Amino acid sequence: MKIHKEGYTSILLVFITIVIVITGILLLLPVPVWLEFLIYLSGVLLLLFTMMFFRVPFRNASYADDKIFSGADGKVVAIEEVFENEFFNDKRVQVSVFMSVTNVHVNFAPLSGKVKYFKYHPGKFLVAWHPKSSTDNERTTIVVENKVAGPVLIRQIAGAFARRIVCYLKEGSNTNQGSEIGIIKFGSRVDIFLPLHAEVKVKLNQHVRGGETVIATIFKRF
Repeated sequence: MKIHKEGYTSILLVFITIVIVITGILLLLPVPVWLEFLIYLSGVLLLLFTMMFFRVPFRNASYADDKIFSGADGKVVAIEEVFENEFFNDKRVQVSVFMSVTNVHVNFAPLSGKVKYFKYHPGKFLVAWHPKSSTDNERTTIVVENKVAGPVLIRQIAGAFARRIVCYLKEGSNTNQGSEIGIIKFGSRVDIFLPLHAEVKVKLNQHVRGGETVIATIFKRF
């Protein structure tokens, strides 16, 4: 496990803030020894929490073009047939994974293939489990296609506390299943839109791991 490069600045800012606040408190206010200990402990815990948020785990899975893996760690909050109107303009099966602040927030490629579409959308910051967060919140939309699964849409969605979405994919580039595609900071959600013939392998409220849990299988249709 390592620390994500997007976290270096945030961790440094948190560390500097902790040092300034603790120094100010101890210099300006007379505090007993037990309270001084709690202040130091709170600072250490806050720094560790920030570092934990930006952790990048090692994932080991058997990848295949007919398998679609979860794009994020978290809980499955939606499995439903919806009309996808940004790219496909037809019905798709939507599988949504909500990431709490304690989950790994690195996002992984659910499938290998070529990036056929990419677009960033500014928007609101509704709570990530809100039904309209998929269409109203700040988000990125990515479509990856391979010869077996066909095109699959991945949507990174900012939540109420997530204020920055990072995505490393570009239209026309290639990605490998299970590779890191970006990160969403502090509470968010990833939606995956699958063809109707996809066989969903997860259930509502199931906890999944990005790049490791198979959420669906898709067999090529002739």
